[in-house]
Amino acid sequence: MSQNANLTLVTGAASGIGEAIAKRFAAEKHHVAIIDLDETAATRVATDITDAGHTAHPFPCDVSDHNAVHKTFNEIFAMHGPPGILVNNAGIAHIGTLETTSPEDFDRLFAVNVRGVYNGMHAAIKPMVENGGGVILNMASIAANTGLPDRFAYSMSKAAVQNMTLTVARDFLDKNIRCNCLCPARVHTPFVDHFLAENYPGQEKDMFEKLSAAQPIGRMANPAEIAEQALHICSEKSAYITGNAIDIDGGFTNLR
Repeated sequence: MSQNANLTLVTGAASGIGEAIAKRFAAEKHHVAIIDLDETAATRVATDITDAGHTAHPFPCDVSDHNAVHKTFNEIFAMHGPPGILVNNAGIAHIGTLETTSPEDFDRLFAVNVRGVYNGMHAAIKPMVENGGGVILNMASIAANTGLPDRFAYSMSKAAVQNMTLTVARDFLDKNIRCNCLCPARVHTPFVDHFLAENYPGQEKDMFEKLSAAQPIGRMANPAEIAEQALHICSEKSAYITGNAIDIDGGFTNLR
């Protein structure tokens, strides 16, 4: 394992699942780089972490921009050394079928959700290898493996994330690099609340209950539950686990 295992990079760390992951890792004495397009929100999360007595620094970055990711990551490595852990969490959602998904929609989902993960791994892999190893965790989704309605482009992007995870795990097995992905079902984040308010004004409560009931367990996950699994899979307790897509889905995949 890398001699600098406590340097953890988290993309999309300024809200939702990414924020929960950043704060959970920081609470375990990881030095966390808060990487997000929203500089103000990234700074807020970093401030929350430092106010709690832990260590984090914000780094604004558009993960879809290959050169920007390399520049940002190199800046982080110059300041704090090579990474022990990379969590590729940044992503965007989209609702639409094949028929209603425009080329612009498709390209936008690919740019952030697929190329963004590629960019992060591409920028981190060489320093990890040179430093003796590391851990990569990508955020996929149950959409990678199940036929969700109205999620054509989103499902495409998450299936690509899952397969990139498997090939990186295979290709760098002998370099002491572990690579896995998490596949959550619905998670109650600010995005869900915003989506309901925008698309179902006055019906938010009913629609929230309907979406929650889609999971056999009867509710959505909360971000802290995803963060706990992220911490576990990146820790030495999971040193024997690589090349896995791990469902966190309240029974959605197998118990419907």
